[in-house]
Amino acid sequence: MDGETLWKTAADCAEELPGAGLEHPFGDDWEVFKVRGKVFMLMTEVPGRPVVILKADPAESLALREQYENITPGYHMNKKHWITVEGGDAIGAQLVEELVTESYRLVVGKLPKSQRPVDPHTYGRAS
Repeated sequence: MDGETLWKTAADCAEELPGAGLEHPFGDDWEVFKVRGKVFMLMTEVPGRPVVILKADPAESLALREQYENITPGYHMNKKHWITVEGGDAIGAQLVEELVTESYRLVVGKLPKSQRPVDPHTYGRAS
């Protein structure tokens, strides 16, 4: 998957998530997706390469970085809790959609129950 397809896949997925919205608090070079005011995905270019920055469980983040050379610690974010995804042959649409949805679930799970647009424990999981 190339960088432009990565961005489109991630943005299309994020826009479908309940309560999610796009903002540009850092200027036009950064697309920031939030749910109830909390960031769950950022998109920008890191020296000319399109990237998507997502929240991830620390153990899962480590496993993903070991498995995929195109997944690295979060750019300009807490390296333990965020990952950076770059386009590449091993990065497919299903993986990107799963990572975006998981990032969203992690953020929603930290919101007060009254503010959660979905149940983070069941949303987006196959039954």
